[in-house]
Amino acid sequence: MGKVNFTEDFKRDAVAQITERGYPVAEVSQRLGVSQHSVYAWKRKCVQPLGGDDRDAEIRRLKGELVRVTEERDILKKATAYFARDAK
Repeated sequence: MGKVNFTEDFKRDAVAQITERGYPVAEVSQRLGVSQHSVYAWKRKCVQPLGGDDRDAEIRRLKGELVRVTEERDILKKATAYFARDAK
């Protein structure tokens, strides 16, 4: 089996799912069909060191988690409305 070369956009999108949206590396790698090792390497390459500012890192992490939880809530709202309509 040959080595697969992914585009830089693909790699950036994968890293964005982890850093901005708060998805776990294992989930992203499984969904994309890429090893976790590759995703961690892409993350190391794309994400610049913060210089020790833990507060900014925590804010970014929480914003990503907020986006993910908001998406999950919206999906659940739509599912509830769909099943409530069918119950009538």
